[in-house]
Amino acid sequence: MTKTDKRPTRGILPLISLLTLLVSLSGCNQANTNQTSTVETSPQAQAASQISSKTKVVTTFLPIYLLTKAVAGDAADVQILVPPGTEVHEYQATPDNVKAIATANILVKNGLGLEEFLENTVKNAQNPQLVEIDASKGIKPLNEISPVETTTSGEKDHDHEHAEGNPHVWLDPVLAKQQVMNIRDGLIAADAKNKDVYTANAAAYIQELDKLNSEFQQALQKKPNCTFITFHDAYPYLAQRYNLKQVAVVEIPEDQLSPTDVQTVVNTVKKYKVKALFSEPGVDNKLLKSLSQDLKLQLQTLDSLETGETDPQYYFKAMRLNLQTIESACQ
Repeated sequence: MTKTDKRPTRGILPLISLLTLLVSLSGCNQANTNQTSTVETSPQAQAASQISSKTKVVTTFLPIYLLTKAVAGDAADVQILVPPGTEVHEYQATPDNVKAIATANILVKNGLGLEEFLENTVKNAQNPQLVEIDASKGIKPLNEISPVETTTSGEKDHDHEHAEGNPHVWLDPVLAKQQVMNIRDGLIAADAKNKDVYTANAAAYIQELDKLNSEFQQALQKKPNCTFITFHDAYPYLAQRYNLKQVAVVEIPEDQLSPTDVQTVVNTVKKYKVKALFSEPGVDNKLLKSLSQDLKLQLQTLDSLETGETDPQYYFKAMRLNLQTIESACQ
């Protein structure tokens, strides 16, 4: 065979190789197309799509988050603006708060003038479609609260005046039940497609609140007119509901007690013949402990639920601990 006879043979081999490569590439492209189609219709993708389509609800602080999350369940995406443990009375809104409200469908607040930061924050968010739910709608606030005994620097450090009445209604299980109803009705009005979910979840939580109320009634009816002093005016609704007497609120500085502050507390305790001093979680004031020992009174912890866990069941956990505390203090 001559050299010219061999040339066509060498040309056929690259052609066969090229055809093989094209077929291979076509198979890969087909496989990739099928793979992409599988991802798009996967359960994970469907779940992600459902999450993105959920109604977005922002709540102001922990107690309102707990009640709202209990009603919403998994039907809505519920967020919180004020981090648990942060002082809501004096809270300053952040850019993230503005962004959250700007992209939200619903805002749930406690009301009664508690969330002073909200007005400008909502205005800055520029969300005309935002639906606001006032959880305290229809609740008559207590305006006549316990006398406040102000220490030397307490007046300067603790300016928590409540122009619309005392806002701590969630600490009364009966009023918390009313808040749940308000939240339920507000969510249904704004997100009617999940009406059945909101109705069922609210009913279950209300049943638990009724049980909690019964537990408080049965336990505290044996402790009539138990008198106590607190260092945060958060418990007048709880006291009124169960025939307790929050006789005074002593405003104290956060850093240390002066001799005058100490004498103020001593005089207040003697004046009202109290049985207990109630502080709050996270307050570690050694002088208060020393003072309670000198007065031969227990310094107990009552939880206002402004700090704690984000599980809706935390409400019942904290409130039952409060009940145990009051029972033991009011011997």
